[in-house]
Amino acid sequence: MEFEPANSPDGFRVELGRDKPLRLDSEGELGPFSTAYQTYGALNADKSNAILVCHALTGDQFVLGPHPTSGRSGWWEHMVGPGKTLDTERYYVICANVLGGCMGTAGPQEINPKTGKSYGLEFPVITIKDMVEAQAMLLDYLEIDQLFSVIGGSMGGMQVLQWAVSHPQRCFTAIPIAAAARHSAQNIAFHEVGRQAIMADPEWSEGGYLAGDSFPVRGLAVARMAGHITYLSEAALHRKFGRALQDRSKVSYGFDADFQVESYLRHQGISFVERFDANSYLYITRAMDYFDLAAEHGGILANAFQGVESRFCLISFTSDWLYPTSESRDVVRALNAVAANVSFVEIESDKGHDAFLLDEPKMFETLGGFLSGAAKLRGLKSK
Repeated sequence: MEFEPANSPDGFRVELGRDKPLRLDSEGELGPFSTAYQTYGALNADKSNAILVCHALTGDQFVLGPHPTSGRSGWWEHMVGPGKTLDTERYYVICANVLGGCMGTAGPQEINPKTGKSYGLEFPVITIKDMVEAQAMLLDYLEIDQLFSVIGGSMGGMQVLQWAVSHPQRCFTAIPIAAAARHSAQNIAFHEVGRQAIMADPEWSEGGYLAGDSFPVRGLAVARMAGHITYLSEAALHRKFGRALQDRSKVSYGFDADFQVESYLRHQGISFVERFDANSYLYITRAMDYFDLAAEHGGILANAFQGVESRFCLISFTSDWLYPTSESRDVVRALNAVAANVSFVEIESDKGHDAFLLDEPKMFETLGGFLSGAAKLRGLKSK
């Protein structure tokens, strides 16, 4: 596997696991495998200012834009950049495409170096823990022993919790936002709807569409539409669309997109297909479904946090029905049970789960204060 130096359309790209393959939760092994990542800012002399940003299900390593596929802004430009909460004039921000993804890191779309063909469904089933271990191998490659912080929302928040548990000495602070320590039955159910939509599309071809000239456009678009509804709130949808009609003055008594909200969802579905792989959607949603920190530790969540050393800051949003505040409180109680250093804020917002991606001043204020305090303890100077 050869990569040009700094580097490819997917950003920086490295090969990992050649000498020591990644041992997966499924007991399989993966290696060598590629990891694509982006960095922002500069690493200081003692490598103490690195922040790992963990992206959500449909995100990727392009925190700041323009995105090489869509041309759009990066997915966390409200949060990351010069003078922003994750100040790239102070911190060295790293974001890697997750294992199983489709933007340069090994996943079902990528070429299996052992066969010279796309993995497809031969790619091993992976977990959140596997994603974190692949990220740890990237940090080893970058020769960064300890992160100043690991931060992420939604699936990114799951990775943050797993980081603090699996590598307690490598995370000075840990910031899970709008996340939970396990995937609920409701969330598994929504993911199953999405997966079934993809697999029911005849263009999916039993996962082998990359070998032909087909692609399960309809199935993946429906999966995205179903998922997108869960990222919003009723208040946000009502404020944005209400029952307004789309380019007409009365309903058609048919099945066209009569309502603006229907047109919006269809647009979300189709634009998603242009930048995401259907098989990756299957693998990553499955990884989220399997996430259950308590189950890995005798069914007691506090046991998972025995020995954690990170300073935690958890954030939830009042209108997030995908990962409600009660699930963040469960994590806080478990951390309190082992006397961990933890802060928690529930932010009043009607923007739903996606609030962590949006302009939420209270979130920035909370994180800015937390990170500034931690930076002083870490000896990081502001410019």
